[in-house]
Amino acid sequence: MSGMHGDDTFDEGAQEPIGGAEFDPEEFADGLLEEELRQAAAILDPVPAELRLLATEAYVLLDVEARLAELTFDSLVDAIPVRGATDVPRMLTFVAGDLTVDIEVTAEGLMGQLLPPQPAGIEVLNGPQTLAPTTLTADGMGRFTSDVTPSGPFALRLRAGGGVVVTEWLRA
Repeated sequence: MSGMHGDDTFDEGAQEPIGGAEFDPEEFADGLLEEELRQAAAILDPVPAELRLLATEAYVLLDVEARLAELTFDSLVDAIPVRGATDVPRMLTFVAGDLTVDIEVTAEGLMGQLLPPQPAGIEVLNGPQTLAPTTLTADGMGRFTSDVTPSGPFALRLRAGGGVVVTEWLRA
C-alpha cells in the first residue's frame, strides 16, 4: 500500500510513482492544472463564437442594482380559456415589493400600467441581439403603450422613484 510500512504506520513523506514518474506537487501549483484543463477544453470542445458573443451581450443587459419583479400572473398559464376566442391578448402581472406592473401583449403592441400610479422610464429589452432597447414613458397615471410587439425573449427595465426594477424574461 502507498506509504505503508510493516508496522502499519503512515509515512507522509513517502510518494508512490504516478504513471511511472514521481509526483511533484510543485508542478501543479499556481493553477497549472486548471490552465492545462482549459487548454484541453479549448482544443477538444471549443465554445462557438456566436455563443460567446451572445453570452457577452447578455451580460451587458445585467443591472446589478435592479430589483427583480416576479411574474405572479400569466394568462397563458393561469387564465381559463374562453371557447371560440381567438387572438386574445396575453396578460402579465409582475410584482416587486409594493410596485405592480400589469402588461397586455397583443399583435398590435403592448400596453401596461404601474401600480401605484407613477411616472417612469421603461425599456423593452428584446434580448442580446437588440443593441438599443425600445424606450417608453409611463405617464402620471402609470400608463404606457408601444406599437412594437416584443419578439422572442423580452423583459422590461423600469426606472421609477429613484430605483430600477427589471421583470423576469419571457417569450412573446
